[in-house]
Amino acid sequence: MKRLALDTSSLACSVALRMGDELVERHEEQPREHTRLLMPMLRDVLEEADVELSDLDAIVLGNGPGSFIGMRIAASVAQGLAFGAGLKIIPVSSLAAVAAEVFHKSEVEHVAVAQDAHMHEVYLGLYSRGANELPQPLADERLQDCSVIEEFSAANEKITVAGQGWQRYPELAAINRSCIGGHSDVLFPRASYLLALSELSNAIEPKDIQPAYLRQKVAEIPRSR
Repeated sequence: MKRLALDTSSLACSVALRMGDELVERHEEQPREHTRLLMPMLRDVLEEADVELSDLDAIVLGNGPGSFIGMRIAASVAQGLAFGAGLKIIPVSSLAAVAAEVFHKSEVEHVAVAQDAHMHEVYLGLYSRGANELPQPLADERLQDCSVIEEFSAANEKITVAGQGWQRYPELAAINRSCIGGHSDVLFPRASYLLALSELSNAIEPKDIQPAYLRQKVAEIPRSR
């Protein structure tokens, strides 16, 4: 594998480069600093690995769902790099990257990832441990308000929760507490976990990137509860 991954869909700005067995990464959790941090981090990992963009097979993009502005930053940079180097882009779910880290660091079998979507909603992804220890989606990623998560009641075991959305909206955890088995300390996606997930996704042309906004209008009024 010769791939560069980046994600700015959350408060974290994350970059990772895999060249064979070598992994180089940078990860910082600083709100509203992605435009300042991202390009220096990209330069750092390329210089440390001593490679050029043209040496890569593809660029892996953390495609959300997440912050509208954050996703636009990563998508724009990924497109610019890919066009310039003649590469394709592999879009990967940022929520699934969080689940992948949880599975790597623990023995849990099910994870619910929630990231802050504002307006008392979260971006929700539900996953089970699949082949090669990678997350297998249990349902489509979606917007979820602070109410009962229906899939929880159908599960045969308690589910571990991860992502910053559970901290942002503790009422979501409270109303679903009977089905929650534990809280992971993994809050934001790391680009290094996008790399493993990219093996399961198809590469596309840079012009075809469609960030997973989920909420199509940034100022959309939340649905009735």
